[in-house]
Amino acid sequence: MSQQTASGGSAAWALVITSVAGFMAALDNLVVTTALPSIREDLGGALHDLEWTVSAYTLTFAVLLMFGAALGDRFGRRRLFIAGITVFTASSAAAAMAPGIDSLIAARAVQGAGAAVMMPLTLTLLTAAVPEARRGMAYGIWGAVNGLAVASGPLVGGSLTEHISWHWIFWLNVPLGLILVPLARLRLAESRGTGAPLDLPGTLLASGGLFGIVYGLVRGPVDGWTGTVVLTGLSAGATLLVGFVLHSIRAENPMLPMRLFRSRAFAGINAASLLMFLGMFGSIFLLSQYMQGVLGYSPTEAGLRMLPWTGMPMLVAPIAGILSDRIGGRPVVATGLFLQALGLGHLAVVATADASYAAQLPALITSGIGMALYFAPASSLVMSSVLPKEQGIASGANNALREVGGALGIAIMASIFASRGGYESGQAFVDGMRPALVTGAAAVALAGVAALFIPARRRPAGPASLPVGPAPEPVLEKAS
Repeated sequence: MSQQTASGGSAAWALVITSVAGFMAALDNLVVTTALPSIREDLGGALHDLEWTVSAYTLTFAVLLMFGAALGDRFGRRRLFIAGITVFTASSAAAAMAPGIDSLIAARAVQGAGAAVMMPLTLTLLTAAVPEARRGMAYGIWGAVNGLAVASGPLVGGSLTEHISWHWIFWLNVPLGLILVPLARLRLAESRGTGAPLDLPGTLLASGGLFGIVYGLVRGPVDGWTGTVVLTGLSAGATLLVGFVLHSIRAENPMLPMRLFRSRAFAGINAASLLMFLGMFGSIFLLSQYMQGVLGYSPTEAGLRMLPWTGMPMLVAPIAGILSDRIGGRPVVATGLFLQALGLGHLAVVATADASYAAQLPALITSGIGMALYFAPASSLVMSSVLPKEQGIASGANNALREVGGALGIAIMASIFASRGGYESGQAFVDGMRPALVTGAAAVALAGVAALFIPARRRPAGPASLPVGPAPEPVLEKAS
């Protein structure tokens, strides 16, 4: 009896600790977006500096995500989880006290590194603490908390910026981190993985390659696309990424096994995820500034007006999950992506220097429904595309590619914005934002096309028709 009580208490504590940690990491993806005009006014900086306040976090988060999970498997998951929280909390304080834009960007990069160690271990530690019969409910709560963080990010950032100051979007993490560290030490059990060797060459190649490409895209509008620094960054980045792919093909324990992409389902859902986040993050980056700088909304008002988009997954995701169970994930994900592309295209059409919120609302709702239809079945498609023993790697790869898509989206769409418009006037901002939103819509539409290449789920006719082999591909049929 006492053992069961202890087990239940341990599971409850694990759910609380991992959910709060996941909330912190997810919140910081978008919490800064509605604070960008205030940060620019307070610390100065040009468009490329604002890009890096977001991209520095998403980029280090993306490239170190799988490496962070591997560190936990090797040296102890609880130990590295605590280390990740400590780094995240300390760098949040550094960001809050940043005296200039460069120091803020540096603190955000360290924040992303801490989140990359902390975030992937939340699910691992939760799985170890919760009995198998109750894991579905635990995963649902954990996912809902993370969804709430994404939905409320612009609103939380806007409210804190308007009513206190933008510094508090980072101070918010500090008390939470200081509470989580002793709780994790006392309430979480230590565990380790297989102890496979760390893929340091792969991590360095991926990190260097992505940094080179994002740096080149960010500096392009400033230095000119034929500038030596820009061309060097783009070419060196591309070369390092090719090297990463070749290394991952040949290495015995690669960070991202390229063999996973032989599965059409795995390749399709990951291509869709990268392109979806590319279009979504880049659009939110510009729209949050448009609502404040051009339409004159306060940070809180801007955050509230973006809720029909960012908050819709909280309402529609359960329905999407039911649809996915009945008809399969592919049509639900593809429909969602095409709806989001339609919404972004609509926003590009109705955007003017004096557009009413009523004109924008249908596009925001359409985009929000589309995003909700994508999120609910996407994780299931990732997990079902690989063998059970590879699901941890597959989940890490998908999350990493999403973050990479976000960093690339901000860099690409801000570059388009800078080449066609600027901050000189409301009309100049709209002139730059429109083609950028069209690009975002095109990227999400391509994500929908990629989702159509995921093999369709075949309904089993009976026990005799069930496949015998362990590979996931035989239970799927080719897409029509």
